[in-house]
This record gives sequence, C-alpha cells and structure tokens, in this order.
Amino acid sequence: MATWSYRSAILTPMLKAQDDSLTQVTSRSAKQIGEAVINTILPPQALLGLDGDPIARRMWADVTFLDAPWCDACGFPFEYEIKDGGLCGRCAVKPPAYDRARAAMAYDEGSRALILSFKHGGRTEGLPSFAAQMRRAGRELLTDADLLVPVPLHPSRLIRRRYNQATLLARALAKITPARFAPDVLFRMRKTESQGQFNARARAENVRGAFDVRDPEKIKGRNIVLIDDVLTTGATLESCARTLKRAGVARVDGLCLARVAKAAALPT
Repeated sequence: MATWSYRSAILTPMLKAQDDSLTQVTSRSAKQIGEAVINTILPPQALLGLDGDPIARRMWADVTFLDAPWCDACGFPFEYEIKDGGLCGRCAVKPPAYDRARAAMAYDEGSRALILSFKHGGRTEGLPSFAAQMRRAGRELLTDADLLVPVPLHPSRLIRRRYNQATLLARALAKITPARFAPDVLFRMRKTESQGQFNARARAENVRGAFDVRDPEKIKGRNIVLIDDVLTTGATLESCARTLKRAGVARVDGLCLARVAKAAALPT
C-alpha cells in the first residue's frame, strides 16, 4: 500500500473552523454573535496537539495517508506500481456507478479516534487540515470539477447530530479549490438505518432509492464531486451517483476523508 505520514510539527497551522457553521453572515457583530452561539453548542477544543496535548498529537501521528498507486475506479490502495487505468478485483468484476473515488487517509485503528471525534464529537477545528489532505488525494477529480456536493443527511438525523460532517468538508474544500460548494443538489427522500450495522449487500439495499435531485436542469452536463466522510463499501456513493446520472450529470466522482482499505470479497 502506497502511504506516507508526517507529524503535527509540519502540519499547516490550524485555523478556527467555527465560521463554517455560519451562513451568510453580513456584519461583524452578527458574526461575533454567531461565533458565541457555536462556541456554546460546540466548544472549541485543541486538536493536533497544538496545546501540547500528547493524545491529540498521537491521533495525527498514527494516521496512514493514501496516495497512488490505487485502483483507478474506487481508489483502493495498491502495494505496488500498476499501469494507468488498473482496477482492483472488485471494480474489475463490477464497475461502480460513480466514475472514480479517492480518499485522503485509511480508516483504521490509527485514524478512527481522529475521525470519530470529528464526526460525532464536535471536533470541527481540524477542517482546514482535512480539506487540504482531501485536495491532495483528489487532485485528479478536482481539476475540472464544477460542483462539490455533500452526501445529505435526513433532516431528523441532522437535528440529532447538529451538523452534517460531509457538508462541513465540502464547504472547507470549496475554499481552496475552484469548484463551487453546492449543498442543496441532493436530498434524502426517506430516513435510512445507520449503515454501520449492515454487510455490503444490506448497505446497498438500505440506501437504494434514498436520494433525489432538487433541480435537475441546473446540474445537467456538470462534473460533480460527491463529498463524504468515510467510504466503506461505497454503497452510499453508488446510490447518489445513480441518482445524479439519471438527472443528466456528465461525471460523478467521490472524494472522502477516509476509506476502509482492507481487502473485501468480490461482488456476486
């Protein structure tokens, strides 16, 4: 597997990410009020060991960052160089509905605490570094991308979680790439069960037909990059990609913060 790591000492200095939870702030006073509200709901916490916290520092030290060589379709990392366009066994047997997918890091014991603290623990101050790593891993996809579309949550789950981590990632990425942040392209038509409890086949069934497009005319012929936090089996990206392509999108790629990088059984 082609990977590389670095320590927090050479990471880009962290910026506060609370502004990412505010929309259309029109004045300095309004911004200050909004920051105060967000600091109350999601108290800022030191990440990456910037305050000397050895636990936070180890979170980054143990991360395995992904880069080529990888499957040209799903981005599964290879341990050896391959020719251009090489596919993993799963994609060779059953090509995915999306065109390509990439992820910045492996989702494993080394990254799990870091990602879950962002996904469920309100640790949003790592967004600038997350976005920078996703831009690196997704450089091929972002070259001519038109829109960055986060995978949506159902409204009931959004209320419970307080924020959609995919939306925060897409917004942070749009700040450092030419592609436009487009959070309202997709929506969930129905509430689905949490994917964590299912195997690959059940995951695909769980999200089948769960998404729809708000205004198909606005995205016809566009190149879209779907943004999500973790790619496991790819079922969610597949469902979103099918929906977007039925709406006339020219190309649908997926870019995630992390992905499971363990070999899986071939599809049947």
